[in-house]
Amino acid sequence: MKNEILRYFSIAQAIEALLHPYAELVIHDLKTQKIVAIINNYSKRKVGDDSLLEKNSKAKDFPDYFEPYFITNWDGRKLKSTTATLRDSHGKPIGLLCINLDISKFEEMKNAISLLTNLTTQRELPAELFNDDWREKISQFVQNYLRVEGKNLKALTKLEKKQLINLLHDEGAFKAKNAASYIGDILDISRATVYKYLAELNQ
Repeated sequence: MKNEILRYFSIAQAIEALLHPYAELVIHDLKTQKIVAIINNYSKRKVGDDSLLEKNSKAKDFPDYFEPYFITNWDGRKLKSTTATLRDSHGKPIGLLCINLDISKFEEMKNAISLLTNLTTQRELPAELFNDDWREKISQFVQNYLRVEGKNLKALTKLEKKQLINLLHDEGAFKAKNAASYIGDILDISRATVYKYLAELNQ
């Protein structure tokens, strides 16, 4: 039985190699209720330890895999886990392959990104610095346009660029010296093309 279960060992190795160093893989023998293999051990268990599976659970009723769930490691790290049922050639459950993914580092990164990009605490731009900053105002206008329209700056069509230039003109963006050059840089077109589009829209 043990040898039949360990046929799955190479699969466990491949998964761990892909997710290293964030995943621990554990293979349980359902007959002996023991751990028969463990890769990238960070739960401080060892081969031969009891599996500590629910005593009243019936292996024949196990699904092919269990939906992801969360457990807590001995050191407090949160692990996201899933378990696959290992079967013999007749489809009988003989073992379990548990994948324990250490998500603590990802949570730290998520929290850091959330902190850095938190819009709920965003303040107005300091008037002392930005009241006369026409570049900032143009940039904000363009980004607002892209967000509202659901567009990507690099994917704007010629017509969409014309429309955006017209909107900027209506907002008075071209009153600033060198605004046409700046807008051209944003839209990846020349200053002359910016004025050409404006002229076409005014015809």
